[in-house]
Order: sequence, then structure tokens, then C-alpha cells
Amino acid sequence: MFVAVVCDMGNEDSRAALYNLLPQYGFERVQKACFESASMTERQLAALKRDIDRLTDSYDTIRLYQYPVDGTLAVTLLKENKWRRIVVRDPSRTKE
Repeated sequence: MFVAVVCDMGNEDSRAALYNLLPQYGFERVQKACFESASMTERQLAALKRDIDRLTDSYDTIRLYQYPVDGTLAVTLLKENKWRRIVVRDPSRTKE
């Protein structure tokens, strides 16, 4: 699956730790605070999220954009040490 990681880090130490971690999972830096991988598995993503939990604190915000997740786009947000997930569905495909 395709996964993009967008980082808004609260301090330089956690930023450096995260920027060093992401290439270990096959991510390439594409912009200042954005990394992408087109070959992420569900198992790798779960491990990545655990590692991100260990590196971050409540001042850090991280967004993961995942596609496809059951044929849709999923946005997972880490904010204030809590993960939240939003699944974006195509409105033209919903039944009325």
C-alpha cells in the first residue's frame, strides 16, 4: 500500500529520531516534513506506529495517509499521544 507520513514535530530531538527511523521502513523524503513509501504492508505499518509511539511526545503531530484501505483513503492522525483514524469514502459510490 502507499503510505505518506507528514510530520509536525515539537522539538529537534524527536524530529531527528523520526527522520532517522522512516528510511529504515523504506520511506523516501519528498518534501521538508513529508515522506512516502509505495511498498508498505499492514504488518510494517503496525510496527512503524509502535516505533513512532516510542519516539514522540504530546507536542508532536503526525499524519499517515494510506491508500488503499478497503478501497478507500485512510488518514491516521497522532496528536497528543492518541491515534485517530478517518476513512475517506468516495461519495459518488454510496447508495442512497
